[in-house]
Amino acid sequence: MTASRRPIILVSNDDGIDAPGLVALAAALDRVGEVYVVAPDRERSAVGHALTLHRPLTVDERGPRRFAVNGTPTDCVNLAILGILPARPSVVVSGVNAGSNLGDDVTYSGTVSAAMEGALLGVSALAVSLVEPAVATGYGAAARLAATLTRRLLRDLGRGVSLLNVNVPPGRPRGWRVTRLGRRTYSEKVIERRDPRGKRYYWIGTGPPAWEAGEDTDYAAVHEGYVSLTPLSLDLTSYEGLRTLKDWVAEFERVPARARPRE
Repeated sequence: MTASRRPIILVSNDDGIDAPGLVALAAALDRVGEVYVVAPDRERSAVGHALTLHRPLTVDERGPRRFAVNGTPTDCVNLAILGILPARPSVVVSGVNAGSNLGDDVTYSGTVSAAMEGALLGVSALAVSLVEPAVATGYGAAARLAATLTRRLLRDLGRGVSLLNVNVPPGRPRGWRVTRLGRRTYSEKVIERRDPRGKRYYWIGTGPPAWEAGEDTDYAAVHEGYVSLTPLSLDLTSYEGLRTLKDWVAEFERVPARARPRE
């Protein structure tokens, strides 16, 4: 907490510090707590959870409590919590992203990764994405939804929600849905081309995605006009796999040492 007793809120994104979604989010959250913006100096979409270790990072102070970093969203949150902010934030809010972050795409998303870094450092975090940004309506409504959720997250700190992924549908939402991550596949994920000198190059991520059926998925929720609330976990352990591997080890231990294959 600061001297004013307002919670410190760290805001970041992957669209860059001048992105309209971030500007709207910081303005909406200013009513909730003391906002610090630490964001990439340019767009860093789809960089995943990359952390810069091979070069130094620079920080440009753009205004009061507003900093641009020449690195990834993960760099920004890491630097903010461990070096820039005067005190540990109460919550990290990432967004509002220009476009959805649904299903498997959270593994690539810089928006979600910024929130994930906060959670890894022990700070509850929220990632917010607007599925189809429109010039006419802007990001204000999605930012206000993010402020509402941030208030709830601050109220219920330590009650099981440490990392939340939120997708806001276009238009006026019909309500809220608690969802799981969906699964998607691309029919034409890689396209090969040749440059004027005949050298091959490739585009990744093209073609329309096909989503799995499932009413409880994040994709289904936003497709039907609902705000999708997906709690995420940092524990990537496969507990079903643990049980299988324990069976393997039990079998290995029953085999006499002389009968085991040599390494």
